[in-house]
This record gives sequence, structure tokens and C-alpha cells, in this order.
Amino acid sequence: MPYHLDERLPAFEAPVEVDETITLLLPDSGHWQRMAVLYDTVADTVAKAVSEGDRPVVVSGDCTTSLGVVAGLQRAGVQPSIVWFDAHGDVHTPRTSLSGYLGGMPLRLLVGAHPEVIADLLGLEAVPEANVTLVDARDLDPPEAEYLESARITRCAVDDLVLPEGPIYLHVDFDVIDSAELPGLLFPAPNGPSRKKVAKAVRKVLETGRVVAVGGACTWHAGHGSAELVEPVLAPVFHETVMTGL
Repeated sequence: MPYHLDERLPAFEAPVEVDETITLLLPDSGHWQRMAVLYDTVADTVAKAVSEGDRPVVVSGDCTTSLGVVAGLQRAGVQPSIVWFDAHGDVHTPRTSLSGYLGGMPLRLLVGAHPEVIADLLGLEAVPEANVTLVDARDLDPPEAEYLESARITRCAVDDLVLPEGPIYLHVDFDVIDSAELPGLLFPAPNGPSRKKVAKAVRKVLETGRVVAVGGACTWHAGHGSAELVEPVLAPVFHETVMTGL
């Protein structure tokens, strides 16, 4: 998915070998409506892959594509829990975000906030907060911190994973990695875990045998070599050997 929100990225750098690329002619409408068209196709593609026994890996330029992935899992009859690696919370709503940045909202939308924004357009059912683990999230805005204080979402560090029950959608925003190790990030956050620690944690989630789909948010500017740097982080998704190059 070579997009950041509804904007096509002509120089998208993916950290995986790509089997299929989704690009569409989008309608001249609002951002969420345009993204709903994209994510409906993502959902159908994911549902088909899961129904055929595959574990799809979807990479894009931001985290909102997760809405299409989870909708696709549900279309395939899977009600996933979520393990979400991110330097940020992504739990803003259109009412709490001062910047209005849509990429800061997907996890909150996934657990049922403002379904009229996009979930209703995708037929996306809310994932219960109790079935979500938010990993790291060291850089929170005050409204996000306030929400998470009372939410049933589990929070943990990369070194101390607490995993939900049931089939898992594993989502990794690569900016969870310390910005000193990953140049060119759109929203760099210092004092984070190393690439090696994130790779180890990803493998721990995969070792449950319950991961049904993986999302990778490539939240960086092109031309900094970030895709090559994070390839080993996703290596456990495809191979038994991990950590090489870290």
C-alpha cells in the first residue's frame, strides 16, 4: 500500500519483498471517504488471503491501513485481538486532536470511537479494548494519556510483553524504534527500544502461533535507508532466523 493516508507515495520504500501492490483511482471527496475506498480493497484482499490459509503482511506509509486489515480479518470470520507497537498512542479522535492528523487516530477508531468516520463504511466491528495491547507508546499527547488511564487497553514495554487472548493482528509502526537508530522518520521519538529489542519482541508475539495478519507502518521519508534497517525486524514473520543485520 504505497500511500500515506490517501496520498500516493511515488517513492515508497517497503521493507519486504512485495507480492501485490494496491493502487486505485480515488474519488474527489473527503479524506476518510477516499481512504475507505482504499481500505475496502485492502479488506477484500486480506479476507481472500486469510480464507486461503495465508498470513498476509500489509505495509504502508502510515497506521490507518490497519482499519482495512482488521476489517478484512473480520470479513474472513476472524475476530482478532490487537498487539500494537508504536512510539505514539494513535488514540486521538477528531475531537481531541489539535493537529487534526488522521494518522494519530486509527487505534481509537479500531476500538469503536466515532464509527461514522470510517468503520461504518467498511463494516468494521469494534475490537474490545480489553483485547488490545499497546506496546511502548512513549510519546503521548495529554488527551491520549488521559484516555489510556481509564481505558481497558493493556500497556506494556517492549521488554515486558503482555499478550491478549485469541487470534492476533500484529501491528508495528517502525517509529517504535529509537529515532537514533532509524533516520528520516516522520515523527521521530527518542529514548526508544533498539531494533534488536523490537525484533525480539516481534518474534515473541509470533511464537504464540496466533498471529493471523501483520501490519507494518513505514512512517519515514524516502531516501534514508530505513527500509533496509528494519528488514531484520520483520524477518521473523517470514523466516526462522532473526536478528541478522541488527
